[in-house]
Amino acid sequence: MIQEFLYALISVFVVSAVSLIGVITLSLNIKILKKIILYLVSFSVGALLGDVFIHLLPEIVEENGFELNISVYILLGILVSFVMEKIIHWRHCHHPTTKEHPHPFAIMNLIGDFIHNFIDGLIIGASYLVSIPVGIATTIAVVLHEIPQEIGDFGILIHGGFSKGKALFLNFVTALSAVLGAVISFLLASKIEGSLAFLIPFAVGNFLYIAGSDLIPELNKSEFSTGKAVMQLVTIVLGILVMAVLLLLE
Repeated sequence: MIQEFLYALISVFVVSAVSLIGVITLSLNIKILKKIILYLVSFSVGALLGDVFIHLLPEIVEENGFELNISVYILLGILVSFVMEKIIHWRHCHHPTTKEHPHPFAIMNLIGDFIHNFIDGLIIGASYLVSIPVGIATTIAVVLHEIPQEIGDFGILIHGGFSKGKALFLNFVTALSAVLGAVISFLLASKIEGSLAFLIPFAVGNFLYIAGSDLIPELNKSEFSTGKAVMQLVTIVLGILVMAVLLLLE
């Protein structure tokens, strides 16, 4: 278990470092950035769905069967993700935005991001407890969906009144909650028998919600063109194929 724990720690530190990617928004043209993010989002949709249906779900079903409790835990993962989104969009403020008065929506975004990254850490830790290849696949899926999210979070903090340096710093600090999540997942596994039978289906529900409720609607918001739609489909399939190729590790 020590080897798996070290892999998990490295993975969550990589995921935390992704939070610093917001700095690229300072140098990229906004039109180019929007195009890049669009295809990153579609690629991460494929990676998340691929991880769910190629790695996580088959592993937990093979170990525990597909009984009612698995379905309940998947649904719980979806519901917790829904509640997290409601927390992020909880409040707004009518006072002008300044560095001395950052808007509450930016602060709530940090709280929501802290919880979200903590759950990512739980999921990554639990995945490594299944096997190292499953952990690697899940880490890749998390990193891919974190990149567009962290760019967006950086923009929200800037819009909310934080300076660029403070926005980057706070984004990174909240991202470190993934480390706490990974540690707790290993503690749960060592103390509570059968905790993986909850954590993995919970991860499945979380990933399904992110892909289906957060990312795919973003793709549908963009102006329609046949070429763009085809490219989105191609990058979704590429994301799935990356997860399929990772089966070779197993």
